[in-house]
Amino acid sequence: MAVLPVVKYPDEILETPTKRVKEITDEIIQLLEDMYDTMIQHDGIGIAAPQVNQDLRIAIVELDEDTGLFEMINPEIIESSGSSIDVEGCLSFPEVYGTVERAERVVVRYFDRTGEEYEVEADDYLARAFQHEIEHLDGKLFTDKIIDPIAPEDLEAYMEGEE
Repeated sequence: MAVLPVVKYPDEILETPTKRVKEITDEIIQLLEDMYDTMIQHDGIGIAAPQVNQDLRIAIVELDEDTGLFEMINPEIIESSGSSIDVEGCLSFPEVYGTVERAERVVVRYFDRTGEEYEVEADDYLARAFQHEIEHLDGKLFTDKIIDPIAPEDLEAYMEGEE
C-alpha cells in the first residue's frame, strides 16, 4: 500500500490540463492502486491524478460498495442533462465546502486498467463525483463554481437539513 501526498491548492498542477494516457503500463496500474489507497486513507470518494502530482488523464471514483469502483483512464463526459445543486468538498482544498451546480445526469466514456472501453450512465451524486474528478483533469477547480460557501463547522447541519 502506498499512500501518496495529496497536492493542495494553490499548486499549479491543479489548474493545468492533463495529458491523455497513450499506453497502459505497469506504472499506470501502480498509480491507480496508489491513488485508490490515497483516496481511502483521506476518506475521499474520488481522486484525480493531478491531486497526487501526476499530469495524466486518470481519475478514480468510489461512492460506496454498491456503486463499486470506477478506475477511469482518459475519461470524457459525452452526454449531460438536467441540473442540480449540492454541497462539495475536495481533498486538495481541506476544510473548504460549498454548493455547486452540476448536470444531474452524465454519460462518461473511459478505459479501465485492461484497456477495455466503457460507457457509464450516472445520475445524482455519482454524476456529481464524475464531473468533479473529470474537471480536475481539465485543470478546473470546484472552488470556481461555488455558489454558497459553507463553513466546516456548518457542514453537518447543512447536510442534515437536506435529508
